[in-house]
Amino acid sequence: MSSLHIMFRVADATYVVAADDVVVMESFEGATRVPGAAEHVAGLVQIRGAVVPVVDLRARFRLPPAEPTLDTRVVVVQAGARRVGLLVDSARDVVRIAADAFQPPPAAIRRQASGFVKAVAQVAGRLVMLIDHLQVVGEEQGDGDGSAD
Repeated sequence: MSSLHIMFRVADATYVVAADDVVVMESFEGATRVPGAAEHVAGLVQIRGAVVPVVDLRARFRLPPAEPTLDTRVVVVQAGARRVGLLVDSARDVVRIAADAFQPPPAAIRRQASGFVKAVAQVAGRLVMLIDHLQVVGEEQGDGDGSAD
């Protein structure tokens, strides 16, 4: 059995998230900062009439910041009962990955990735990491984002 995944890049790494969890992908044109928000929260954006908090995956993964480009995207995922945007360097590909292609990440990756990586797989000759978007979003997204889901 295989399923569709959205493939995206952050720095030099390629990640995937199940397409079923993705609501929409949009170009990133900036976010409104939220006072007191966690460092990895880029701010709020309005997407299709809804206000959505955006998590900067570079900041969340403790990577150096980068200026947004024309390829920068917000991948809006369903995180439990709410929608949250993931700010990524680029996202265009939709790939079909067999369930048995995913393997648990090596122990070193599990420790260093703070639980953000659920599994790894080889896709078209490159290693991709399946992220746990609920873990990436974290509990601090739980209140006050103003969305009306």
